[in-house]
Amino acid sequence: MKLILFDIDGTLLLSHGIGREAKRRAMLERFGTVGALDAHIFGGKTDWGILADLLAPYGYSIAEIGAAMPEYEAALAQHMNAIRSRYQAEAFPQARALLQELRGRADTLIGLVTGNTAKTAAIKLEMAGYAPDDFAIGAFGSESAFRADLTRLARERACARLGADIAAGDVIVIGDTAADVAAARAIEAVAVAVSSGYETRERLLESQPDFLLNDLGEFLGTVMD
Repeated sequence: MKLILFDIDGTLLLSHGIGREAKRRAMLERFGTVGALDAHIFGGKTDWGILADLLAPYGYSIAEIGAAMPEYEAALAQHMNAIRSRYQAEAFPQARALLQELRGRADTLIGLVTGNTAKTAAIKLEMAGYAPDDFAIGAFGSESAFRADLTRLARERACARLGADIAAGDVIVIGDTAADVAAARAIEAVAVAVSSGYETRERLLESQPDFLLNDLGEFLGTVMD
């Protein structure tokens, strides 16, 4: 059994700014400030980690932000739903075709490892025409400030679902940033970088993924048969 874990933004879709605007509104509601939100780079980070970066100058600890995550996640989803009609999320056609192919395979379990919260991940996927239920398991950005924790958690959840261990070499982590590659390395999984998102190809090469793809149309036949 292969476990394939997908990032969302820059890997499956482009959400064209809805996440940043929803964060602005939710941060103002919950924390009264957005800090340096406009200049902050989100790629490869978790929503918990992003808040930790932005709110550290205001005295918030990682633990305090973690305690606030359920309330923040609810506010974030509420604001994202309120403004979703103003934005269009764009699915990568190659990603949609790959998922359609993988859904029909009995030897493959599909999951998510994303910096988005569970609620906002579902909203973005739905906006781009994906069915969130197609992903059997997931680990989300409200569950840790550190992305490597999410790959571990996703693998644990997949093993629990199957009632059997999944060898590290049978776990494939797909993302568009060097942080995704590092998170795959943290569990000794196969690291697949795709240059469809927010990081330069040069930076992705420096992170030394096992595979570097131009897009997910290259996945079958290169990473898997």
